[in-house]
Amino acid sequence: MVARFLLIAAVAVFLFDPQVALAQTQPQKQPTAVGRDGGAATVDALGTQAAIDTLRRGGNAVDAAVAAASVLGVTEPYSCGIGGGGFMVIRTPDGRVTTIDSREESPGAMRPDSFFENGAPLPFDPARYSGLSAGVPGTVAGWDRALRRYGSWSLARTLRAGIETAREGFTVDSTFVSQTVPNVDFFDDVPSTAELYLDPDGTPRDEGDVIRNPDLARTYARIAKLGTKGFYRGAVADAMVEAVQDPPVAPDANHTWRRGLMTMRDLHAYAAPERAPTHVSYRGLDVWGMGPPSSGGSTTGEALNILEGYRDLATDRTRALHLFLEASRFAFADRNAYLADPDFFDVPLNGLLSDSFAAERRAEIDPERAATSPVGPGDPYDNQASEGRAARRGTAKARRHQSTTHLVVSDDSGTVVSYTFTIESTGGNGIVVPGWGFLLNNELTDFNFDSTTHPNRADGGKRPRSSMSPTIVTREGEPLLAVGSPGGSMIITTVLQVLLERLDLNATLPDAIARPRASQRNTAAVSAERAFISSPEGQVLQSQYGHTFASPPPAEIGAVTGLEFLGNGRILAAAEPTRRGGGSAAVVRP
Repeated sequence: MVARFLLIAAVAVFLFDPQVALAQTQPQKQPTAVGRDGGAATVDALGTQAAIDTLRRGGNAVDAAVAAASVLGVTEPYSCGIGGGGFMVIRTPDGRVTTIDSREESPGAMRPDSFFENGAPLPFDPARYSGLSAGVPGTVAGWDRALRRYGSWSLARTLRAGIETAREGFTVDSTFVSQTVPNVDFFDDVPSTAELYLDPDGTPRDEGDVIRNPDLARTYARIAKLGTKGFYRGAVADAMVEAVQDPPVAPDANHTWRRGLMTMRDLHAYAAPERAPTHVSYRGLDVWGMGPPSSGGSTTGEALNILEGYRDLATDRTRALHLFLEASRFAFADRNAYLADPDFFDVPLNGLLSDSFAAERRAEIDPERAATSPVGPGDPYDNQASEGRAARRGTAKARRHQSTTHLVVSDDSGTVVSYTFTIESTGGNGIVVPGWGFLLNNELTDFNFDSTTHPNRADGGKRPRSSMSPTIVTREGEPLLAVGSPGGSMIITTVLQVLLERLDLNATLPDAIARPRASQRNTAAVSAERAFISSPEGQVLQSQYGHTFASPPPAEIGAVTGLEFLGNGRILAAAEPTRRGGGSAAVVRP
């Protein structure tokens, strides 16, 4: 009898444990889905479900993208959220492709030497974990711009999913724990951050814990009621400025948190402009991407233009991967020298994306042997009508623990959205705005902040160069693919490799996403996943082509989400099967 009572009691505890109950009601991840009437893929099951629910309730792909993004701001807070910014590429039902730039912007008071002390630039961590690294967030303005121009729902309606998720909470998984660990020593300096993301003993939240964020729910509700003014003016804006100018650290903090420069005037002045996309033709397809201040569209486009000069890549996979790495190497040399905010530097975009410039760079590639990096930039100004300004030699810097997230959505009217957004490093600058529940970005470390002469140097009112590469591919005006990824500067090579695998090497989209990855960014060694290095192709690339792989290898590169339009109204949604804990894909009507 006692045993029976204890069993009943245990079952009752299991059934009514709120953490167990939440886990039981949350959707499960699946990496692929095929069906009709629209689809979505994100890194998170709740985010994907929010997109699909929106589509099923009559919203279009833009509405669904914002709904999903608001949920990801809760469940992927170290990677994205309203404290950051991003880039959205939209294909409209009439076949037009456009982009919205919600990249963060530096405060007006920023100067090229703002990250310098005693005549020398700050090391990365002291620059990052500070108010100084926070740019004016663009996400809320970007959502509003996208919805007003191309959505069918109000901002308030799209935020309902995010509000509910913030109130109900999400379950911590192993990926979330692993992302917290490197930040613990800084998170515990900031009480508002520690309270949300650390246990009382200062350790990371445990796998299986439920994190609720009523402060973020309140912030979303304020934006829903007041629109963008609810974020860029009033109480939230006041709290942001205060957190930046006087970081809310504990008296016993063991790091120095430097004051930032953001003001209310900076917040009031922010706008998310609509920009023309980048465009190249590849194998008879049209590839659309994000232009400056992102380097994603131009660098992916330049590399594709280089690769288009090689035929029959599928006949020799190892040769194809060698040419992919070399095209990336040379395209990154140009990216590092010439890409910056176009309001501050004459970016030679037409030259970088011209066939003639691609031919010049292709001629420098040895099809049988890896070049030695760093290779120098070419002269794209000779390949466009205007002479432009001569560029200064650039550099690429590797940043630790970079993170971002990407989502794709389509609807039954032909609207397609490819959207990448971020708070830069995993955990941003480490400061949760007290009382409002969101992390601030450290996007200003994406400037070449150790230089006072580089085109991508820090300046006031400037957007730092990005590598985000939301991409849409069309065929004869109709959508074919939509892809993108997180991963810092390796976003570009990740998107490029997925396109190569799918368009040239006969992979299905799920296989193109799952295959091992490598990234050459004009560095001495190739960053490659262990599975790539140990593959037969990886071994031949070393032994015969002369490629060197970095050690230790990165655990993983990127976390792709994508859509493929199969014809006759059918769509394939795909996400990572294992990277970053696996992604989530779904369709409206399986």
